[in-house]
Amino acid sequence: MAIVWKGVFPALTTKFTAGDQLDQALFESNLRAQLDAGVEGIILGGSLGEASVLETAEKEVLVKSAVNVAAGKVPVVLNIAEGSTREALRQAALAKQWGAKGLMLLPPMRYKSDHRETVAYFKTIAASTDLPIMIYNNPVDYKIEVTLQMFEELAEVENIQAVKESTRDVSNVTRMINTFGDRFKILCGVDTLAMEEMLMGAVGWVGGLVCAFPAETVAVYKLVKAGKIEEALKIYRWFLPLLELDIHPKLVQYIKLAEAEAGLGSEHVRAPRLVLEGEERTQVLDVIREALRTRPALPEYKTLAVAL
Repeated sequence: MAIVWKGVFPALTTKFTAGDQLDQALFESNLRAQLDAGVEGIILGGSLGEASVLETAEKEVLVKSAVNVAAGKVPVVLNIAEGSTREALRQAALAKQWGAKGLMLLPPMRYKSDHRETVAYFKTIAASTDLPIMIYNNPVDYKIEVTLQMFEELAEVENIQAVKESTRDVSNVTRMINTFGDRFKILCGVDTLAMEEMLMGAVGWVGGLVCAFPAETVAVYKLVKAGKIEEALKIYRWFLPLLELDIHPKLVQYIKLAEAEAGLGSEHVRAPRLVLEGEERTQVLDVIREALRTRPALPEYKTLAVAL
């Protein structure tokens, strides 16, 4: 399956049991809700998926399970966030073996690579596989910016095709389009900037709160791309207090709590993360429950013609 980099790609959470095992039933239930809502791809093993605490064997289970449930309807993409090129190459090879149809790549973890090292890292991984690749550009959280000058060098690599734009600078969408046209497909990676970046030319949304609110997320995307801006804006304004849960260091706990309240997940996280408690949990619950209380009726969105 060739990947069409457009639409909503949920960055799925990893579901755990109270005994710290993978909760496959809950994972698959959430995934089916995403597919029913009309997402166009699935991303596993990202920051929201608690990749840093997952074992390779667990990634294999998640990928194979997602591939089975998706049944060819949408591509399954595995995120690679590793400290060494050697391990990143191994993960890329395993991803294809397990059935993933694409990769999302972060720059090297823990070591702040310079321009030459960052480009070499991406090129080395891309050369090792024929899987299509989306670069995850998130200098706020991961301290390495993939600059326009780096993308100029990466443009010659055919299977580097898309960018998860998480610089938190909406203008960067315009810079990318002005410089490269449609060479790189741009997907917004920051929930609170999604509508703004789609209006500026982003063709997709790698979402976090989509894990708890899949229909609302896909509806905003479809309405924006169909030119129904006022309808999209009404939903987006309701959505914003929830979307702000995505830009907090505890986004995993916050979004998992939202999933639990929406009936699509549980609060279980893997240590060193801990389940929310006390005043912090109450404050987040207030946001989630107010949103559920005022949840808008959605217009018919699935059949809208989307202009890119």
